[in-house]
Amino acid sequence: MLRLILPTSEYKNQIMEYREEFLRNGDVLHGTGGLEKAESFEAWYEKWKQMGDEKTVPEGLVPSTTFLAIDEDNQLVGMIDLRHRLNDVLLRHSGHIGYSVRKSRRRKGYATEMLRLALAEAGKLGIHKVLVTCDKENTGSARTIQKNGGILENEMADGEKVFQRYWIPLTF
Repeated sequence: MLRLILPTSEYKNQIMEYREEFLRNGDVLHGTGGLEKAESFEAWYEKWKQMGDEKTVPEGLVPSTTFLAIDEDNQLVGMIDLRHRLNDVLLRHSGHIGYSVRKSRRRKGYATEMLRLALAEAGKLGIHKVLVTCDKENTGSARTIQKNGGILENEMADGEKVFQRYWIPLTF
């Protein structure tokens, strides 16, 4: 059983270990609210709080909520970021949701469940149609999106990379 929770200091060590694991493996920390740039949990957590409120979100960004995906053993499996609305950049490239799963926990259905749970959170925000994108080469992420009802709208190039844009209609 997987659940999405808001970050707290109780998970400080697990969050920072998550960050280090991704950096050590050379993986990209999608859906972590800028964790890769954080010098400390405290700095990241302050930014996390700032991002969640329309009044304090930095100019040019949109409010978002980063969730921890916690398994039945209370272990951090992944992280997922839900943007409360889209701006031009997000509409073109990144979408409403970004996510990542620890390398050691991939291919076990966690990303699919994380996205399903995040879609329910999007519905609570009044979002009726969610945009999720992935690199074309990331077939695992494409399957995750498709399993959650994602409909491919198009593919776009960003320099050398091609990414896919999927829309997921919410029916709550």
